[in-house]
Amino acid sequence: MIPQTNPKDSMKSTWRHADRTQWTVYHWIYERLNIYHVSLNQKVPVHDKGDRVPYMPDWRLHAWVLSRALMPIALHQLYVYLINRNLHPIGAYLLYSTVFKMNGIREVRMLRDLGHRYGFLDGDKHERDSVPDVGVSKVLWSLIYTANFRSMMVVMLGYSRNQTPASMSWVSLVLELAIYGIILDFWFYWYHRLMHQVDSLWKYHRTHHLTKHPNPLLTLYADTEQEFFDIIGIPLLTYFTIKLMGLPMGFYDWWICQQYVVFTELFGHSGVRVYATPPSPVSWLLQLFDADLQIEDHDLHHRKGWKKSYNYGKQTRVWDRIFNTCTDRIEARKDNIDYEHPATMPLF
Repeated sequence: MIPQTNPKDSMKSTWRHADRTQWTVYHWIYERLNIYHVSLNQKVPVHDKGDRVPYMPDWRLHAWVLSRALMPIALHQLYVYLINRNLHPIGAYLLYSTVFKMNGIREVRMLRDLGHRYGFLDGDKHERDSVPDVGVSKVLWSLIYTANFRSMMVVMLGYSRNQTPASMSWVSLVLELAIYGIILDFWFYWYHRLMHQVDSLWKYHRTHHLTKHPNPLLTLYADTEQEFFDIIGIPLLTYFTIKLMGLPMGFYDWWICQQYVVFTELFGHSGVRVYATPPSPVSWLLQLFDADLQIEDHDLHHRKGWKKSYNYGKQTRVWDRIFNTCTDRIEARKDNIDYEHPATMPLF
């Protein structure tokens, strides 16, 4: 007897080629926001595994994140200067959640441009998976939940009308940025690894692994239980851990840390064929110990892994190194990196 497959497990995606009169409001939101992972009318370069992978300088990644993370803070401080009072918490939520969404939309478009310029990992074998027909609304809602709930969480726990942007401690911010990804990855590593190795938990994670070649829109394509931990649970554990360590982790600090995390989450699911390390003040140290994360690391986690996998970290490989769950890279090997022709990315 042939086992029956669940129609909800299908990754078939035909809707972008279908009759648009059959589209729902969800399809049109993708269209109006222009948040496709590839353009249908543009070619994607295809590379052999041995073709050298262009290096993306860290400063470009920092410039991208900081220019967008600091924009609402600057607007916020300007409001304080002109009006002589701080934003109400509701106003702060509206400002920062709006910028959160704008930053995400712009990053998806930027990653699409990079894909058309540099191609994708494993592109000689398989195209990137698209948003599946059965998941058009689910993917969109996962992105909306992330932007709204993470912004709401930061405001509810961190915002105080007694503290303006000018009160930020830049020294503390650098320290927090240095450890935030590592601490977040500790909690995420064990939660993620247990989801793979414990039968009763795997059922909540398997949906996310239906894609073998993800794109940024599928970053949070998962069941509700996983979405809760990814969006709220792990960031909360990270926040309280850093507070227990004695660091301030105020509203503005946490906002900037979150923008670094989201940037890496989308980049890490893009499959773009560049050698790029998640930006951090300690990237150089992680690289020294071969504990830095590359786009290919999480790509291999999806491509080669199922219930048993490796590369469980999503910000670094610190915990994968310590607990011996790394796997060898195929294209982004150190002897296959092109430093002579570095990759570029638009700032705006």
